[in-house]
Amino acid sequence: MAWSPLIRRDFAWKRIALAVALTTVGAIVVKPYFGYEIDFYYLWFRLFIVTLVMFACHIAAGAGYDHAQSSTLKRSFSRMQWQFAGLFVGALLGPVVSGLVIGRSLAQMFTVEPMLWGMMFFTAVAATLGVAVGAMLVLRERAARAETEAARAESREHALERQVLEARLKLMQAQIEPHFLFNTLANVQCLVDTDPPLAGRILDSLITYLRASLPEMRQHGSTLKRESEMARAYLTIQQLRMGDRLRFSVDVPAALECTSFPPMILMTLVENAIKHAIDPLQSGGEIHVCAREVADLVEVEVRDTGLGLAKSAGGVGLQNVRERLAALYGKTARLVFEENQPRGVIAKLQLPSRLVDPATAITTENMQ
Repeated sequence: MAWSPLIRRDFAWKRIALAVALTTVGAIVVKPYFGYEIDFYYLWFRLFIVTLVMFACHIAAGAGYDHAQSSTLKRSFSRMQWQFAGLFVGALLGPVVSGLVIGRSLAQMFTVEPMLWGMMFFTAVAATLGVAVGAMLVLRERAARAETEAARAESREHALERQVLEARLKLMQAQIEPHFLFNTLANVQCLVDTDPPLAGRILDSLITYLRASLPEMRQHGSTLKRESEMARAYLTIQQLRMGDRLRFSVDVPAALECTSFPPMILMTLVENAIKHAIDPLQSGGEIHVCAREVADLVEVEVRDTGLGLAKSAGGVGLQNVRERLAALYGKTARLVFEENQPRGVIAKLQLPSRLVDPATAITTENMQ
């Protein structure tokens, strides 16, 4: 039973400081009862020895309870009760130890009447100090327990929030939109007879999109290159479907390709621009995806020339994006929408710049 390391650990400078403070208060309080017969420093020294013995018994009692093998003992008494008992044992032993320290024998302390009365007096003072210390320890332990429980509750709450966000992320990652997929396959089926080359290009783009998006279901992270490739494949399919009504570009500098990027967020912004900004317009429009580094942030923009803020800046998907950004990056990431000139919306996403090892970055090329 390794008690000595525990006692050394628990007998920290804070306890020594508390012992000095309690001793000083006790000496100031009881000194008037002795008048000039006993020097203040002599009285302080003896009370300090008593206080140290009480603390030592208190710590030993706690360590003994922690190492007790008897489950019956632990069911019958709490650790705090053991420590209280240790304080009062220390109150009885402290005056004896302090007497031994100043050179008195046990026989003198218990047979010489003045010394016996002194022992009883120091024991009473020590018991009073023990009650004060015990009350302080109870309050401190209750406060520590309350703080620990609050921390545990907060930790459980954060864990639950993370699980909910992860579930939402998995759901988003698993949702290759049925309408988009089925419509694309239906277009391919119709074009097989009328325009086989175009059907082949659409099918190639769909395969590229699926290769980029399906692994997202098993990944917790991604790169800007991978997300931009998926966005490019999606926009290519939409362009083949919409014809001249859609024009697009994707511009990601090579220096930013290995930047860590949360999965599906860029795709959500691009899909939002198609559905709510470009597709409803008979004349269609343009979408430009670009990225740049600003200080220690990576800024990604999805610009469209569609219907404007009133139609493009709302919806459940964008709210999910904001929640995921808050969960992943806190206040260091943000998503804002601005008016584009002469028409449309700029969705501007700012994230901390974090690089991923290029050797482990997954792209559509190494998935083929």
